[in-house]
Amino acid sequence: MHILLIAYEFPPSPSPQSLRWVYLARYLSEHGHRLSVLTIDLGGVSVGLPALPDAIEVNRTFAGPVRGCLAALRERRHRRARPATTAPTDDARIAPADAPSRQGWKQAVSDLLQGAAAKIVFPDVRGEWLPWAQRRLDRMLDTDPPDLVISSHEPATSLQLGLRAKRRGLPWIADLGDPVLAPYTPPRWQKRALHLERDVADAADHILVTTPAAAALLAERHGRHANVTVVTQGHAGDRPVSTGDSPFGAHRLELLYTGSFYSFRRPEALLEALRDLPEARLNIASISLPDSVVQFARERPDQVRVLGFLPHAQALDLQRQADLLVNIGNADPSQVPGKIYEYLGACRPILHLGNPDDAIARFVADLRRGWSTENRSGPIADRLRDLIADKAAGRFAEGLDLGIASVAPWHWRASAAKVDALARSLVPGR
Repeated sequence: MHILLIAYEFPPSPSPQSLRWVYLARYLSEHGHRLSVLTIDLGGVSVGLPALPDAIEVNRTFAGPVRGCLAALRERRHRRARPATTAPTDDARIAPADAPSRQGWKQAVSDLLQGAAAKIVFPDVRGEWLPWAQRRLDRMLDTDPPDLVISSHEPATSLQLGLRAKRRGLPWIADLGDPVLAPYTPPRWQKRALHLERDVADAADHILVTTPAAAALLAERHGRHANVTVVTQGHAGDRPVSTGDSPFGAHRLELLYTGSFYSFRRPEALLEALRDLPEARLNIASISLPDSVVQFARERPDQVRVLGFLPHAQALDLQRQADLLVNIGNADPSQVPGKIYEYLGACRPILHLGNPDDAIARFVADLRRGWSTENRSGPIADRLRDLIADKAAGRFAEGLDLGIASVAPWHWRASAAKVDALARSLVPGR
């Protein structure tokens, strides 16, 4: 079957949605499908992301005036740096990063331009891609029509393109993920977001969401009860294990957080809990940091090690070697950050900080994959003291199930098998 994937977020982007579709595309290709991808020209190269099979055809298009210019600058920097590029060593990989709370004037200018564009372009600056994407989509549909179209949200631009393909009579799967009208949608775009969400609910042949809560929301808002499937984020637990030496200390409790920080995902309680626990160290791999982390790392560099942005493969290697993988819950207890599924593949204990009865707490408990603690400094400190003592006594992680077999249903291969089955049901005989 020939599948056209419309995905703004695609390698070399390191975003969660990019990771989702680089893995799903790889395994869909293994199922015998021919994939064409319509995406943006982001500039630069993929670092640490899974390699795509040669059979997958990637069509890169101009991202728009703002993002397109930034992509050109990124590509120019990459070409200049290429002759001097060398493979990073294990020591360089884990070296503490300088973590200022501001990222320099170039980043400030970039943020200003993108912020200004987001005020006039729906749903944000990424929406400027739409006219160039429409032209390329029409050419692709005319010259090499697919059997099926899949659009990957976010941004909502991909859903607009999926609707365009659907009007041409093609079967369409909308990978919705978060709703179009989400808590973070700016007020100026809320009405339009809801209208687009309703159009998708009415027109898509099948909708993929990442949580049961998102499926329930579609049913409540738009009466969409049928042909909605939960396909969570996943893990790649069978990837080769790094042979490098562990960068973590054997005589202290090494915590690792790899992910983003948002206003609804705060680390302050964890930081406060660490103040009186020199036997524990928090390692953070993140592309940007809240000021609270920056300040704490400066005050106590022996307890917080800032690693900066790490390529995906290197982050996975570190996850496999840490004592404890930290997940900070969202304010909405029904939301399940995709990072928790990635952690499953590391086969290391998880410490979830959130409400004791939220979705992740129940998930981690049912799998016997770790512990959940209320996201307050006192309970966190008590839990860490117990774990420090357990490690010193040689009984750390007793009673947990850290095998790979128990989390096989969340491997990306299993997720791709779900999508494959849906695709074949929509295009019988292909």
